[in-house]
Amino acid sequence: MELIFQGLDFFHKGGIVMYVLLLCSLFVLAVAVERGKYFARSDSGRAFAKEFAAYMLQARTEEALRLAQSSQGALAGILADVLGSEKSPARKNAAAYMEVQSGIAISRFRQKLYYLSVIVTMAPLLGLLGTISGMISAFSVFNVASGQSAAITGGVGEALIATAMGLCVAIISLAVHAYFSQRIENIITDMELCFSLAETAAGEFLSKAGDGL
Repeated sequence: MELIFQGLDFFHKGGIVMYVLLLCSLFVLAVAVERGKYFARSDSGRAFAKEFAAYMLQARTEEALRLAQSSQGALAGILADVLGSEKSPARKNAAAYMEVQSGIAISRFRQKLYYLSVIVTMAPLLGLLGTISGMISAFSVFNVASGQSAAITGGVGEALIATAMGLCVAIISLAVHAYFSQRIENIITDMELCFSLAETAAGEFLSKAGDGL
């Protein structure tokens, strides 16, 4: 309990900037939770991509299709459309369809991540602003004229709390941003692999259909 009161005391000593940094930290937490839930729903996963690729390389297209239809996520949905009905426009225009749909999917994955990069830059600046404001108060003419060196030293120490808070918020935001950015890179890699195999299969189907005419 004592640690909680001590923490609150430090928070108040950091000045009004601390409230802004608190809002930033809550926003980062909210984005992390929201993006985590979205990725859990929409990311088909690396295991799916590897299994799908293995089926396609072995020319087991029907099994690959069943895997895509039974899996969740954006990648699985696009592949199911491309390998699905023989009369499907997605299958007849596989390359164009996959390019458009993958662009939409990646755009949705990247939503809100830009705000995290803004907070990574903004949080240390806000902390520095709070520190400078505190130091101005600590080195005020009143304190210097009174010769209160202890008050000046204590004021500088309190002012540095805002900088520390700003750096903590920036570090957490950077970690969250890096994590989801890496997951997006993995998703893009999986899409490129699976799409190339699916496009080849769709091309073979159209070629056979043309020969049959």
